[in-house]
Formats: sequence, structure tokens, C-alpha cells
Amino acid sequence: MKTRHLPDRILGQKVEQQDKKDMGVDSAGKGIIFLSESLTKVFFRRPNKIKMEVLSGRQSGSNGYGFTLPTFINFYDNNVAVLGNLSPRGFVSPIADGALGYYRYKFLGSWFEDGKEINEIQVIPRRKFEPLFSGKIDIVEGDWRIHSLDLLLVKESQLQLLDTLEIKQLHAPVTGGGGGSAGSGSGGDVWQVKNQVVYFTFNILGVDAVGNFLNIYNNYDIQPKFKRKFFNNVLIRYDTAGNKRTRTYWDSIRPLPLEPDEKINYTIRDSIYRYNPDSMGTRKNRDSLLRKQGHIKAMDFLTGFNRSNFRAPAPLRYSLSPLFSGFHYNTVEGINWTVSGSVSKRLGGLGELELAPHIRYGFHNTRLNPWGILTLRRRKFVREEESISSSRQTWTLAGGKRVEQFDASEPISETVNDAYTLLGGDNFLKEYEKYFVQLGSDTRWDNGLRMSVRAGWEDRIPVSNTTLYTWASTAKQSFTPNYPVERLDTSFPRHRAVVTSVELEYQPGRHFIEFPDRKVSLGSKYPTLSLRYTKGWDGVMGSSVNFDKWQFSVRDDINLKLLGQFKYRLVAGGFLNTGAVYLQDYAHFNGNQTIVAGDYLHSLQMAPYYAYSNTASLYGAGYTEHHFNGLLTNKIPLFRRLNWNLVGGFNVFYANGASNFEEMSWGLENIFKIFRVDILTSWREGSYFQTGVRIGMGGLLGDGMRRAPASGGR
Repeated sequence: MKTRHLPDRILGQKVEQQDKKDMGVDSAGKGIIFLSESLTKVFFRRPNKIKMEVLSGRQSGSNGYGFTLPTFINFYDNNVAVLGNLSPRGFVSPIADGALGYYRYKFLGSWFEDGKEINEIQVIPRRKFEPLFSGKIDIVEGDWRIHSLDLLLVKESQLQLLDTLEIKQLHAPVTGGGGGSAGSGSGGDVWQVKNQVVYFTFNILGVDAVGNFLNIYNNYDIQPKFKRKFFNNVLIRYDTAGNKRTRTYWDSIRPLPLEPDEKINYTIRDSIYRYNPDSMGTRKNRDSLLRKQGHIKAMDFLTGFNRSNFRAPAPLRYSLSPLFSGFHYNTVEGINWTVSGSVSKRLGGLGELELAPHIRYGFHNTRLNPWGILTLRRRKFVREEESISSSRQTWTLAGGKRVEQFDASEPISETVNDAYTLLGGDNFLKEYEKYFVQLGSDTRWDNGLRMSVRAGWEDRIPVSNTTLYTWASTAKQSFTPNYPVERLDTSFPRHRAVVTSVELEYQPGRHFIEFPDRKVSLGSKYPTLSLRYTKGWDGVMGSSVNFDKWQFSVRDDINLKLLGQFKYRLVAGGFLNTGAVYLQDYAHFNGNQTIVAGDYLHSLQMAPYYAYSNTASLYGAGYTEHHFNGLLTNKIPLFRRLNWNLVGGFNVFYANGASNFEEMSWGLENIFKIFRVDILTSWREGSYFQTGVRIGMGGLLGDGMRRAPASGGR
């Protein structure tokens, strides 16, 4: 990947000349920023079983394993997947079953090769702003196999992130009879891709770059014999010595010579890496990194900082959150300020230990709330004959005194509440104080199973409004007491609670990339199942709660190709025992009374915040949304150039067959690649409730900026 231009600032952050040098570009921002090559053995069995063994990998300027993903682009499929998620809808193949409805064709001529006539055909999309290719494809006369192709995708092809993407393939016979494949013809030969090149360009945030993936395929075996259970959940496996090959080895196996600038890049960046093989290993290197890191300045306290002492093999890392971002306002504390940071250090085989202290002070109620979290993270590896199994475990010990919303999943953010309280005179955020100690454990296994265990003691203290200050003209008219008036007539009494919970989450069919020392999940086509059981213990350590509740949920993200993407989350649960339940322990369902959208698939966007918090013996909720990903909107002239996509949703809640809430939404997402705007209509207890607008994050860049999903029904 090469940059043609690199701006001096990206998202407001200055790009220093040293940063450009480290990236491998010159002062003008031009140069190779990523260079990699690998040798991989690929195993495939119809219809969709695949496994890859990376025998060797190399990445310029590091000891990495290079970049290896299944970049097989099969034009015999009706819907062609190209390099992952460049378009969730995929692209219609020029030789798909219904291709005549999408393409026009022009015969450009023919030629002969090895006694076979090859027809050169121009591929022309019938409509713009459809997921279609343009270019040419060469077909073998009589056999009707692909001989070669040169096809192009552009923005009008609904290409995401990239500006252009060109695919070139050359097919060739790999055997002279038997077998059979997608590339088989009447002549008995089996044809497969001999080489493939994917060229791409993009310009994002001022970063103008080009790149290519070159794949050379050889040594085909069309009648392989696989061991039983050979195809498992490991999709890509890296050899333990894969990143330790010499330059002589690479020069001996490389099918095409390096380009001049690639030779220079390898020479310079590998030399820098050899000079500094362990950035924390020597005093000289450590001092160099410390100088580059710089001293902590006064401005760093305002903007936040991350630092390390770079001592090998266990550096001490510490950070401070931006001080100015810790200021908020609510009617209980008035102006409040939270300062947080972290200190972490590796403990060898014991894992990594991190301490994260928090200090919060309310300037109007003059209450100090200090608390902290001590976290131990561990990874376990068990190497078997040909694979490894691993697990990740996190232990947490938290305690102190803090303020918390009645719904711990925080249905309204403090920043949004700041604006609504000061500008609108609405105090939607409801909180209480608590002294607490909590011990937790979270373990994840390779088979897709996760188990979380929590045990906590709390001394819960009610707090009241101490100020009604607002900039709104309706100052004291819309403020409500500091408790959810939808569920309480008065504040709760101070009490203690001992609560334990166990949650099991499982997603079958997960696939992994297996490195010599770890596994990385690639997800699964199956839904994720979750079961949680929570118990409130009466009489233990002064606890006065007594309840048992359960909740089951299932969620999934289904890619329907040209028809779009369907997402859902279904929840069912209830209380088995309601001897003594305070509002903090209700089953909460996130509402939303602001224009800022709540977490999609975790919120009733039009419901009052605590209106459906309950202790019902049986409740259920469903959250669904369909992302059309350009379907329908690509038929609207002019508007389709914006690349804004239609999205629709329907949410519903029921409890004990009596209480119910429904809402339907239609909106547009991918607005400026970030935003999403929905218009919603809702019904409450069978009658029309209200219509409103919600604005949130929804797009290629917006999806990654959303906060972590809330529990949406604790």
C-alpha cells in the first residue's frame, strides 16, 4: 500500500515528520506504508469448507506474519464477495443466473489459444448505482469457461470505503481430466485461477493511497484426500516458524521480482527493525523511545496522556483521562468533576494487572465519591499435536463509593443529560449513591462459550436534588424528583444488598485465526445465545433484598446479500421470587426521551426511561432492524449520489400479557458516513403514543464510534 498524499493533520492530530518517517513515507507524504508477502497452502472441499496454512509470512519493518486472508473471488457465484465487507450486499457476477437483468454485453472479438477460441466480451451495467461490475470478461467457446477477466468497481457500484477496485484474473487448466469444479467444462479439463491481482485506491480524511493484492496459485490437487474432521473451526493457521525465514528463502520462492521501491522499503525498514529488534531491550533504545514520548506537559493534563517507561519485558504503563471532559452537570450534584486514570504492568506468567482509580466530586452537594477497579487479565494456552486451545480470563475487584443510575446500563449519557438539563430544563438522569464491593470473573473459551460471574455487596443511599439551576425559561416546571417517577411515588429507603449473578453466552460455529501464541475469533454464521440468572440474598451481611430472576436472549446479524442486512435481538425473562425487590434490581428496559438515539437493538427509542422496568413473572422484548444498504434508495435520481441508505425497524415489549409497547421506525443512515436519522411512531397499551425523531451513529465510520451495547433488560 502506497500513499500519494498524507496530510499534516488527521482528525485534528498533527502528523510529525518523525511519524511519517516511521510509516515509511517521505516529507511529502509519499511512500510505501505497508508491504507484505506470504506462502500459504489452501485446502478446499465443496461446497464451502476451507482451511489455510500459512507456511511463511513477512512484513516490512517488523517480525509480523504478513497479511493473509481468503482473498478468493469466485465469479461462478451469483453473488460475488470482494475482500470482506466492502459492500454487505455483495456484487452481481457478470455470469450470474439472472445476469441479463443487470448487464448488457458487447462482443469485442475473439482469438485462438491452444486450439481454443476465446471470446472477448465487454460487460456494461444496465443501471448506475447498482452493485455491478464494468469491464471485460473472456469466455472459452464451447466450454463456456472463464479464461480471464478485467472488471472494475467504482463509487457508482456502491463500493464502500474505496474509490476504485479493479480485479484481474487469469484462469488456466490445472489437470487434463477427472475431478470437476466451478471452472470445469465439457472438455474434461479443470480450470482454476492461475493468478489474480486486485488494485484499489482510496482517499479518506485526506489520506490518498493506492495498493494491490497479487495472488499466484499453483500446485493444484483436484482430488485431495482429507483426514476425518480435518476441516474444523480454525480457518487460518500460522506456522510457528512462519516469520523467521531468511532473505535468501524469500528470494528463492518469490514468483515475481520485487519492484525497485519495494526493495528499498524492505532494506530501510528491516534495517531499522534489526537495529532496534526489541524496542525496550537496551538502555539506548529505551532512552530514544522516552525522548520521542516526551515529558508530560501542563496541556497534557487537559487533553489526557498515555505513557510507558519502556522497561523490558514488563513496562509500566500509566494514563490519565482528559480533565476537561470530566465536567458534567445534574440537579443532584450540580457541577461535578470526575478524574480517572490507570496504571498497568505485566506480571510474567500471571498476566497483566491494572489499577483504575476514579475520583468524583459534586460542587453543589459537596460529596466526594472515590472508587477503583483492580483488574487481572490472563491468557492460557494448551498446545496439542496440530493446534492450540486458549482461554481468556479477567478477574476484577471493584470497590469504594460512587454515584450510579438506577439502571446500571446507563440509559442516558451524562453528556446528553447535561444539555437537556441546562438547555431544556429536563433532569432525565436519576442516580443514587452507594458504598460497594464487587468481585467478578469473565472467562472466554475458543468454542464460543463465555461465562461471567459477579458477586457484590452494596449500601444504597437515596440522594435528592440540590439545585434547580437551568438556562431554560421553564426552569422549575419540568424538573422531577431524583427518582424514576414512572415507578416510584417517593424515594427508596436506604438499604443493603448482596447480589450474585451468573451469565453464560454461547455462539456456536465460530472460526478462528490461529497464531503460534494466540487465537483470534472471526465470528460465526450462527446466532449468539445468552442466559443470565441473578439472586438477591436476604440476611447476608445485612442484605434486605430477596429475589430471583432470569433472562434469556438471542441475537444475530443476517446478511441477505442484495436484499440487505437484517439484525435482531430477542429477550425473554421473569422473576421467580419477588420477596423484596428495590428499583435497582428490577428488569430494566432502556427508554429514551431525547433526540439522541439510544443503543440500537437495546433501547425502546420512544419510551419513558423507566416506564417498563418491572418485576413481572414473564416478560419479553424484541428489537429488529433491516439495513437496505442501498436497495430502493439507489433508484432515486440525484439522491442516490449521496449514498445514504434506508433503514427500518420495529421494537416491541410485553409483560405478563398486560403491559405493552410497540414502535416502528424508518430512517436514513450513512449520512456523511457517520450519522443516522430515524422517524418513529409508537403505541402504548394498544393506543397511539407519540411520533418523534432520533439522531444517532449509523454508517461506515459511525458504527465504530458507538458505545458498547448496554444490557437492555438486566
